[in-house]
Amino acid sequence: MRATRSGALLVSIHDVTPAWDRETRLLWQLCRNVGITPALCVVPAWHGRWPLTRHASYVRWLQECERQGAELFLHGERHDEDGLRRSWRDGLRALGQTAREGEFLTLNRDEALLRIARGLGQLRALDLSPIGFVPPAWLARECTHDVVREVGLRISEDVRSIRLHDLRTGASTRRRAQAVRWSSRTAMRAHLSHAVSLWHLQRQRANPLVRLALHPQDLSHPVTALSVRVALRRWSQVRTTMRYQDLQ
Repeated sequence: MRATRSGALLVSIHDVTPAWDRETRLLWQLCRNVGITPALCVVPAWHGRWPLTRHASYVRWLQECERQGAELFLHGERHDEDGLRRSWRDGLRALGQTAREGEFLTLNRDEALLRIARGLGQLRALDLSPIGFVPPAWLARECTHDVVREVGLRISEDVRSIRLHDLRTGASTRRRAQAVRWSSRTAMRAHLSHAVSLWHLQRQRANPLVRLALHPQDLSHPVTALSVRVALRRWSQVRTTMRYQDLQ
């Protein structure tokens, strides 16, 4: 923790999977270089083709990150929407947010419970200890957050807030914190997301809690790659970095 005048900072790395081995390790090191230990949002079987069980060295790296203080989150079971059908309402909810990577967008309570339970089982079998759940692209029905509490996890997220679940009383509270994120799917999106991140740097200065959400894809375009580095350096200089479990 470092002294600051302007509030707290939470940083997470999403899409943590051996499919993005080099990029997730690089994002981790970029964070550590500025004194941040980011949370890691882990996908047990990315797109059904990258099961962690087949990538022992990557699992050992995750275990080492956890020993160094990283909080782990389950980030879907496979992350994509393969085999799932969107309604037009689902399509509107996801508009502009993801290229069919919203695994929990269309799932009802029982479907969400099944995938979360399987995902937790896969991570725990590898001696990994997730403390919460983050739906891919933050897209999920409200019932999914209820399921998170029911399976004994204390934290879940949407794009605008963090949900804190009291396992003793069954109550849940929200901490408002808009996620700052980037997109590199096209050159136009890369430049736009860089501009938006600078806007957030000014707009959120007075907010008590700022949340940076990094994705390995951010490193695939030079504009977003540089923007992430700048954001980590600047926010770490003016904020106290903290852990999700320290939220009240």
